[in-house]
Amino acid sequence: MKQHIIGLILFLFFISAKAQERIKVDGVAVVVGKNIVLDSDIDKFKKELQSRIEGKINISDCEILEEIMTQKLLAHHAVVDSIVVSDPEVNSEVERNIAYFAQQLGSVEKAIEYYGFSDEEELRTELAGIQREQLLIKRERATITEKIDVTPEEVRTYFKNLEVDNNLPEFSAEIELAQIVKYVKPSEEEVERVINKLNELKKEIEEGYSFRLKAIINSDDPAVSGNGAGAGGKYTITRESGFIKEFKEVAFSLDEGEISEPFESGFGYHIIQVEKIKGQERDVRHILMQPKISVAELQASKEELAKIREEILKGEITFEDAVLKYSDDEDTKNNKGLILNPNTNDTRFDLTLIGPDLYAKVNNLKAGEITEPFYEEVRGGEKMHKILLLKSKDDTHTANFTKDYEKIQQLALQKKQEETVEKWAKDKIIDTYIKINKDFKKCTFKNNWKKE
Repeated sequence: MKQHIIGLILFLFFISAKAQERIKVDGVAVVVGKNIVLDSDIDKFKKELQSRIEGKINISDCEILEEIMTQKLLAHHAVVDSIVVSDPEVNSEVERNIAYFAQQLGSVEKAIEYYGFSDEEELRTELAGIQREQLLIKRERATITEKIDVTPEEVRTYFKNLEVDNNLPEFSAEIELAQIVKYVKPSEEEVERVINKLNELKKEIEEGYSFRLKAIINSDDPAVSGNGAGAGGKYTITRESGFIKEFKEVAFSLDEGEISEPFESGFGYHIIQVEKIKGQERDVRHILMQPKISVAELQASKEELAKIREEILKGEITFEDAVLKYSDDEDTKNNKGLILNPNTNDTRFDLTLIGPDLYAKVNNLKAGEITEPFYEEVRGGEKMHKILLLKSKDDTHTANFTKDYEKIQQLALQKKQEETVEKWAKDKIIDTYIKINKDFKKCTFKNNWKKE
């Protein structure tokens, strides 16, 4: 269990570590292949770990270092084994994590501040690098463990051993949620107004007006008035940058000096000018305008959803039928409204890990109850009203073999997989370049990292 918890924290640790100023006097703890681990990495990881497990498990610096070394060994051999990770996959993971941080911390801006980045572009760039390495590690691990499975008897033995050792895990309260979503769309007249305004700005800039000043005055991009990336509407991008697909497609279709026609993305409507082409990089400026939605349109959407909720409560329609008839969300519409957990890809959410806003809405509900309609806005994307149905709720409890068989099976499988990866690591350590700083030579590792 200790090993599993260390692994869960590693991803957030790498973000915290990447975000800090590390080009200073800082010792190299370990080199694994071409990958390095700094002394400060271990300290930062330990602090991150302690804050998240609240001292419930005692983990030494040497154990932390060994887990990090294992990750770096996997990343190194993924490259050696020609594991392929595509840019679209990396960008998709970046977007998913940006959305997760915004949900957990309240906004992307708060995530930028929390992890110590200067702006969103820096956060996206670092996330892209981290996600590429994480996908390499994941695929190398999957290759190593692809034939590993556990039998029902192995699951039973695993559970019995935990029981004998008085070490049965506590499973947190879990919930299943279903939703009905009604998007709030701007009127056709408002969309037309925005497109006309962008065409007007395009014409004025082509006639000699400053794009930078026009962006500062008109753009809805919050970075436009700052000092970092996005100031005055300017960004430097590559095809690998974490920008949305539509933005990059237009930017890389333009010649130097050319201004695009207005185009739509999930953030609103844009025009882009390519200022300079520098090899694989492009300096671009953009103006973003988001169509306004009136108070009356918002109220009408909320009232429509309140009527749907009333129909369900009166028994005039089931929640599942209402999802098919009314919901605008394609991802959940064909799944009876059930929301998938993006971290586990199933329908169950750990109640202690969901964001504070969502927790406040569902914590006091009983199974079968429905929230009042509430407003939600995806940053730079859709505006909507929702109602949520609490499909089921399991309270915090000590593991039960029958009730929690699937979770126990997964834990048993993870243990067997970790043992397989450890055996793989023992073999690979022998012919991989590894250098350990003298300060860590005193560590007692499970594997022969010191090659003694």
